[in-house]
Amino acid sequence: VSTSQEVEVQILEVDPVKRRISLGLKQTMRNPWEVFVEKYPPGAVIEGEVKNKTEFGLFLGLDGDVDGMVHLSDLDWKRPGEQVIEEYKKGDKVNAKVLDVDVEKERISLGIKQLAGDPMESAGDLKKGSVVTCEVTEVKDAGIEVKIVGSDLTTFIKRSELARDRAEQRPERFSVGQKVDARVIQFDRRTHKVQVSIKALEVAEEKEAIAQYGSTDSGATLGDILGTALKRATEKPAEKKEE
Repeated sequence: VSTSQEVEVQILEVDPVKRRISLGLKQTMRNPWEVFVEKYPPGAVIEGEVKNKTEFGLFLGLDGDVDGMVHLSDLDWKRPGEQVIEEYKKGDKVNAKVLDVDVEKERISLGIKQLAGDPMESAGDLKKGSVVTCEVTEVKDAGIEVKIVGSDLTTFIKRSELARDRAEQRPERFSVGQKVDARVIQFDRRTHKVQVSIKALEVAEEKEAIAQYGSTDSGATLGDILGTALKRATEKPAEKKEE
């Protein structure tokens, strides 16, 4: 609004005693949040400018002179929001997906991680106890980063879960691109938490071998029992071929 510009206003109050008339300009305009939701309904992607960072998330300035918030939990599927938010600064231009618009409360909820899709959608029938094949994507001192083959899920196998025997719990014996089998020890679709363990798989296989082929109480060593299990496993394909 500038000097000498003609505008429409609404009379809010008339005070004859004080000879004062209160006028309102915004009352003649449409609610900006109503305009926003018509143009950008939930599911729409919009560009915004980072206006502020708080302990709750990012505040973005949006089209129509309204603000929206990206909660910490909606910044990234894999990493903690407290860590990811440090990568943003005021003035950054970012894209986000509109999650919800509450016109009455003048509140717009946005999500950045939703732009990439939910990796849990690729999990299929995966559940706790499943045996999966993983591909090593990074080797660290504390363990190995892996991607579950056949899905978009990634997780970290810490050192103590790399093997049953402590001497084998060495990340350096693995290499990027190597494939390893592991057992799912935690799977929560709601919290997106997935944990796998090579150690848990080895322990489960040993228990199964002992149950099927003998007990260490009988005098047989664990090596003997596992050797028998391996021999039986290799004999079965040969028997089928003879048939």
